[in-house]
Amino acid sequence: MDGMERDRPADDIPPTTPPARPPLPRGDVPPPLILKFEDIGAEMLPLVGGKAANLGVLTSAGLPVPPGLCVTTEAYRRVTERTALKDVLAALATTPAGDIPALNALAAKARGIVLAAPVPDDIADTVRGGANGPVAVRSSATAEDLPHASFAGQQDTYLNMIGADAVLDAVRRCWASLWTDRAVAYRAANGIGHGAVRLAVVIQKMVQSETAGVMFTANPVTGRRHEAVIDASPGLGEAVVSGAVNPDHFVVDTATGRITERRLGDKLVAVRSLAGGGVEHVETPADPVESACITDAQLGALAELGDRVERHYRTPQDIEWAIDAAGVLWLTQARPITTLYPIPHHAESSGGPVPGDTRIYFCFSLAQGLYRPITPMGMSAFRLLSSSVFEMLGTPVADRLAGAPPVTEAGGRLFFDVTGLIRSRVGRVAFPKVLDVMEARSAKVLRGLFDDPRFGVIQPSLRPPLRRAVRIAARFHIPRRAVRALRAPASAHRDVELLRERLRGRLPAPRGATPAERLDHVERMLGGQIFPLLPTIAPAAAAGFAMLGLAALVLGDRVRPDELETVLRGLPHNVTTEMDLALWRLATRVREDGEAASLLLGAPATELAERFHAGTLPGVLGSGLADFLSVYGVRAVAEIDLGLPRWSEDPTHIIGVLANYLRLEDPALAPDALFARGAAEATLMIKTLGGRAGGLRGRLVRFALGRTRALAGLREMPKYVMVTALAAMRAELLAVGAELASRGLLSRADDVFFLTFREARAALTAPSSREAGAPTADGDRPTPAPAPAEAGAHPSEVAVRPALGDLVARRRAEAARELRRRHVPRVLLSDGTEPEAIAVRAPVDGALTGTPASAGTVTGRARVVLDPVGAHLEPGEILVCPSTDPGWTPLFLTAGGLVMEMGGANSHGAVVAREYGIPAVVGVSGAAKHIVTGQEITVDGASGVVTT
Repeated sequence: MDGMERDRPADDIPPTTPPARPPLPRGDVPPPLILKFEDIGAEMLPLVGGKAANLGVLTSAGLPVPPGLCVTTEAYRRVTERTALKDVLAALATTPAGDIPALNALAAKARGIVLAAPVPDDIADTVRGGANGPVAVRSSATAEDLPHASFAGQQDTYLNMIGADAVLDAVRRCWASLWTDRAVAYRAANGIGHGAVRLAVVIQKMVQSETAGVMFTANPVTGRRHEAVIDASPGLGEAVVSGAVNPDHFVVDTATGRITERRLGDKLVAVRSLAGGGVEHVETPADPVESACITDAQLGALAELGDRVERHYRTPQDIEWAIDAAGVLWLTQARPITTLYPIPHHAESSGGPVPGDTRIYFCFSLAQGLYRPITPMGMSAFRLLSSSVFEMLGTPVADRLAGAPPVTEAGGRLFFDVTGLIRSRVGRVAFPKVLDVMEARSAKVLRGLFDDPRFGVIQPSLRPPLRRAVRIAARFHIPRRAVRALRAPASAHRDVELLRERLRGRLPAPRGATPAERLDHVERMLGGQIFPLLPTIAPAAAAGFAMLGLAALVLGDRVRPDELETVLRGLPHNVTTEMDLALWRLATRVREDGEAASLLLGAPATELAERFHAGTLPGVLGSGLADFLSVYGVRAVAEIDLGLPRWSEDPTHIIGVLANYLRLEDPALAPDALFARGAAEATLMIKTLGGRAGGLRGRLVRFALGRTRALAGLREMPKYVMVTALAAMRAELLAVGAELASRGLLSRADDVFFLTFREARAALTAPSSREAGAPTADGDRPTPAPAPAEAGAHPSEVAVRPALGDLVARRRAEAARELRRRHVPRVLLSDGTEPEAIAVRAPVDGALTGTPASAGTVTGRARVVLDPVGAHLEPGEILVCPSTDPGWTPLFLTAGGLVMEMGGANSHGAVVAREYGIPAVVGVSGAAKHIVTGQEITVDGASGVVTT
């Protein structure tokens, strides 16, 4: 292939018919040792590795790829199969990902083994035969250039290799580079088994480039799609890839071809080929006129080429390119950009956004303190609940299983399309104000979009939302309930208890219900029976906080914010606080039983959980834990996802927290003492503020703050009611899963949570595994039957799904990958832009700033915790975490302070921190990244500043 002329648009490249490829070997036929690019397809990844597979696909697509061939993984297998590498693999399998010294030592041993291994003559001759002219020798691992892990730069590349012996030596060194320290650590961090990875090697015609570099077809910083980001430098592209040079930097809008950003680098180093082979780094003089190393026409051709590659793969690409002395543009490598967050998508039947209309997506998962992905069944539950909400608002949803139109998902997280709210006069005022006390950073990001002309107000009238609010308030008697709660708080608490009793009777499916009837029951409850209960509970708590606002208004400048926060300490009637104190009381009883205490502190929590279910725990520990779980076993970490086990199913986490409580020896720091002290401080503060106001104002302040303490603790009750209902629905779905597992359609009952409601229902009407063709116990394997399609499937997905077992396995693997994702955007635009990424500024003078959440100052050692399950927190340590939900709060009892990346002043973590009187700052960008465990930090909960 002669390549592409400099000014020829990428789309003008004539399409080529993919050549017939040799079939993959079967039976006793040995795999080939070498394949040309034109003979390689995407399905050959295990044989040729990621890089070669991509180059084969791009070659077949008619793109300007320098010709070349691949030394397959069969060669690597034969070279290493009789070595001691298997012993290194066994050692790596038991080495923790965080033990870097041990990983490095094993990596060095593996490299030495591979380099010392003799190369059979037939393999050596095959490699030498591919050494025609100057070539680039590149590693191509089977776990490389994948959609979820690029492995960019983890293995080695050797440029401008000349001569058969030099090429063979470079191939050997590429094989050994599968075991570089960085590659081994990368695989360990990404949970990729070392023994499952093999290496192929690409031998490709060397492009002696005048200019080369890297292009991203989406902006990797802002996330904006269809925006080519190009770095260019004279010479070979290695200078840009390795970071050895400050390149010229350009951003091109691929839709219009307009260059939107141009920043010239100094380009003081160039990598050039040597006549005898290899490369050299050449210092280049500074350009006094600061001219670019690439023309605008070449930039346009590059952007068009990148757009064509992206359209071919249907995902943004990280591309390496080169322009030779004749001006021909070459594509030397392409792989997916793995760091971009996926753009939320709507269910097909839910009336998604109009094409070309930029939308604003708000991450509800993060606002609820849920960082991990939600299971498919958990997501289906939210879609049903959203339909219930819209029906309650007077806007029925056509397809209730698909959910309300604003509900979307991406990366397993729940997003809401809030474009309509931001374009509404009422919405852009009310919604950010709600977030101010729930997720303050999101509110700030949304307000930053107000001046964007794409999101200008198009619904200026106040009447429609006010009419809707009045209808809802009248329907659920909200004003009457709020007034009744203020007049007689005890009646509000009785109403809540009566509602909980009625709900407990309605949650289980009828005795003897079939699996299909259980599924009907779950859909009916989630789709219309549960959410309408919440407006009957919320008015009392809302009235309590309204009284706090009234007191602040009456006091004016005679009260400080931290003094009002003191009123919220030790709040009664908070179900989450009551849960934490109940666990503390159990810890106190266990401490008094020497045998139980010794067992709790000495045995692994997983073992104790198994013994609990077996009924073999010592009396006080076993019976006490059973009593606790009989009340609070419906809760869990990430409890709003009904796909996750409740504590009653798996008490491992709560047993670990119980053990941590036993390590608390200072009576003054005991949670019940802290709670009582907080309540006393609150009572005293009410008296102080009433006296400060004086007279009638003082009596009003005392009344208002008294009602705040009597009612505000009910804030947690709506969520607790919802969680109780979700736990009951989970139990019904487990019964459905058990039925599907008994018929061989699922491996185990909880696989049902990796299906949607539609899929579960279709599976109930499907034949058994033997009839459907799934593998059976005796090893028969007829043709598998397709699984039903789900609501919200991407149009690009094939219509016929794999068997249910394969579908569940794929989704479990996707969930495992998403669990490793370290960043989830709070707000995301439909073009991929993450507004917060543009607005974030580096901390000043070592200080991190956020939202004040609980007044007070504490200095102590930080403990960064990303997952509360199994976490250990020493008394007085400052908990630093991404977000929290009620499953985290037992850790608060031993914490000296709290720093949270997410949340607002009235988020769950902030409320509990105030109640326990520990200083807290929330909404601290990058806290878990900037702070390390063991570091001494100071948390000022009044100013919202964390100093390190």
